[in-house]
Amino acid sequence: MPENFPDYLDVDYTDGEGESAEDYPSIEHKIEKAIEVTKTGLEQYENPAVMWTGGKDSTLTLYFVNEVADRFDLEKPTTVFIDHYQHFDELFDFVERWADEWDLDVEYARNTNVGEYVEENDLTPGDDIPVSELSEHNQHHIRNILEYEEDTFPFLLDTYVGNHLLKTVALNDALEEHDIDGIISGIRWDEQEARADETFFSPRHDPEIYPPHDRIQPILQFDEADVWETFWHFVVPESVEEYPDEGYVPQSYDDLPNGLTHEDIPVSPKYFEGFRSLGSEVSTDKTESTPAWLQDLDNTTERAGRAQDKEDLMERLRDLGYM
Repeated sequence: MPENFPDYLDVDYTDGEGESAEDYPSIEHKIEKAIEVTKTGLEQYENPAVMWTGGKDSTLTLYFVNEVADRFDLEKPTTVFIDHYQHFDELFDFVERWADEWDLDVEYARNTNVGEYVEENDLTPGDDIPVSELSEHNQHHIRNILEYEEDTFPFLLDTYVGNHLLKTVALNDALEEHDIDGIISGIRWDEQEARADETFFSPRHDPEIYPPHDRIQPILQFDEADVWETFWHFVVPESVEEYPDEGYVPQSYDDLPNGLTHEDIPVSPKYFEGFRSLGSEVSTDKTESTPAWLQDLDNTTERAGRAQDKEDLMERLRDLGYM
C-alpha cells in the first residue's frame, strides 16, 4: 500500500449512495458516469489496478479504462486476473488474445499453495483438501477468519472456504504484493442483493481483514441488458475495425458480419453458446442455447447457470474482501 493512504485521496465515498440504475435513464448517461468514475480513479490513486475475469462486466470496465487512459493521456494500470484453477479453457485464450491486442500488463493472482497441493496430489474438483496440509497463511484464514472447524474442505470454487481461498485470499495477497491502493472492478447494483448498496468509490480500510485499499466501480449503474447494448453498439464497433460503425447484434453463434470470427470480437465465445455467467467450468452451465443477450434478461436470473446460489454467503464473503 502506498505511504499515507488514504490521506492523499480526494474522492467522494458517498457518490452513488441511494441510487439505482433508474437514476441513469439512458446508455449515454451510464457511459458518461462510467467515464467520470474511471477518470477520477486513474487520476486519484497512486497505484490502481483493474480486476479482469474475462467476463462481460470486467471486460466492459477494462474498455472504459483503456478509453479514458488514451483520451486523457493517463497511465494505463496493471490488470489483475484471479486464476482460481477452475476456469473454462476458452477464457484463458480470450484473456491472452485481448491482453495482447490492448497491450495490457496482466498479473495472475493465484493461491499457489492450494494450487500446488491440488497438482501434486492429482486432485479434481470436489476432492477433499486436508486443512493441515496447507500453509500457515491459509490455515489462519480457514480457522481464524472463516472459523471453519472441519478437517477437510472440497476443492470447489462455489463453497465458502473454496471461494475465499481461491479468490479472496489470492486477490488480497496480490494487493499486498503489488502495493495496490485502488481496484477498478466491474460489479453492478442489479447483479446481486449484496451489491445493491455499493457506491462508486468504496473504502476497504480495515488492515485486520485485507490490505487497505478502495474499490473503484464505474459500471454500478448498468444492468445486464445495458452491458450488452454497450458492447454491440460501442465497444465492439470501436475495438474491431471491420465491425459496422453503427453496431450489429448477432442473432446466433455464427452470426458475425463482414467475415469476422469469434477471435476478432472482444466478447467471450461462451456467451454466444448461451452462458450468461462464466463462474467456473465445474459449476456453471449454459442457461439456453441462444446467445446471452437474446435471452429473457428481465424475467430470468443472470446466475441461473450456477450450480449454487451464493447469495446467502455473499455478504460474509464481501466483508472478507470478495468482489
